[in-house]
Amino acid sequence: MRKEKVTVYLDAGLADDLDALAARRRVPRTQIIEAAVASFLSPDGAEQNEAVLVRRLDRLTRAMERLERDQEIAGEALALFVRFWLTTTPPLPDELHDAAQAKGRERYAGFVETLARRLAKGATLVKDLSREIRAGTDDGHESEQ
Repeated sequence: MRKEKVTVYLDAGLADDLDALAARRRVPRTQIIEAAVASFLSPDGAEQNEAVLVRRLDRLTRAMERLERDQEIAGEALALFVRFWLTTTPPLPDELHDAAQAKGRERYAGFVETLARRLAKGATLVKDLSREIRAGTDDGHESEQ
């Protein structure tokens, strides 16, 4: 292999670091410089950057898929509750309307308070469902698909 002489000027601190590394590894400075230049010119750097980006995008994609799944579960749970509530709640007579509204406001305040406590603890419907499903399958029960 043909070698060609190249003269370079290095910052004094960088030259000292190069000398120290060459002494520690017991190799010529030229060998370290050749390896550094080869690494700099190698297309591997771009491929490594691309691989890092691909891994990050894959992680983001999985996170988005989990978020989408959780959103679907929340939407379905809400829709199921509303359908159930609307089909099972009988209409109120007019004389009970005011009392029912007062009770509704009281229940709503309790609901908001309970929701705030659960969110502060980090409890979520998805976590509860996952736990219940695992507990059901651990007991030998099949979960609905």
